[in-house]
Amino acid sequence: MSTKVTVLGLGEMGTALAGAFVAAGHRTTVWNRTRGKADALSARGAMEAASAAEAVAASPLIVVCLSAYDVVHTVLGPLSGDLAGRTLVNLTSGSPVHARETAAWAESGGARYLDGVIMTTASGIGSQDFLQLYGGPQDTFEDNRKTLAAMGNPIHLGTDPALSSVYDTALLGLMWSTLTGWLHTAALIGAEGPGGNVTATAYTEVADRWLDTVRFFMTTYAPQIDAGEYPAGGFPLDLHHRTMDILTHASELRGADSGMPELFNNLVERAIAAGHGNDSYARLIEFVRKDGRTATPRP
Repeated sequence: MSTKVTVLGLGEMGTALAGAFVAAGHRTTVWNRTRGKADALSARGAMEAASAAEAVAASPLIVVCLSAYDVVHTVLGPLSGDLAGRTLVNLTSGSPVHARETAAWAESGGARYLDGVIMTTASGIGSQDFLQLYGGPQDTFEDNRKTLAAMGNPIHLGTDPALSSVYDTALLGLMWSTLTGWLHTAALIGAEGPGGNVTATAYTEVADRWLDTVRFFMTTYAPQIDAGEYPAGGFPLDLHHRTMDILTHASELRGADSGMPELFNNLVERAIAAGHGNDSYARLIEFVRKDGRTATPRP
């Protein structure tokens, strides 16, 4: 069903968000501090507001995508009374502290609030292959989920508005560590083909299938981390360490220098030295955490 939506901020991402709402048939109002950025959207059916106040008044759902949280407050601060009864979805990048502060400010003015992140670049907006992550009241999310789905695949993380920022940081870390590991291994395998170099494309086709096994380990180890108990299941840290020695040697021979084999070995050697050689890889969470804390075992 068509919904009235306002998008505040027409940078590259904001423009893509507004375009996705237009494409989905929603009555979309747009506003940007610098005029002229709405021309292409207007040609597709969006309505450009002359002011932020006019844009807020146009829709019950306000999607904000500005450069920083202080800019959000600069734009919306004078309009706090106009937000009462509306839903404010803030997709501006910031910290968990910013998210909680802005949620409290919005709710004190009578607005419903979701803090979110878009886990793709502007080119991926509109595809259900890419996630949107939201923190805030469950009912606010459910009431707007179908409309938000125009931008991608919406996921509700919990009622704390800071969760979207926390997940964003963690998932970006996972992306960078995975990509760096992939680059390191692509460098390793590049000279090993029988007729010369193995291409990165050929290697990645196999690596993509191997990630199914990596996902299996992650889903196996996650409950162990939660419980603070780490049964090896036939693949203890001692065996990981012996395998890592092969990776270290191969990396030295082939000039792959990302620092990752040294990182892996350091973590595993610390755990083994502490008497955990028969535990699973998940035990390393206690050596990744600076305070070395363990989870409280479940009753």
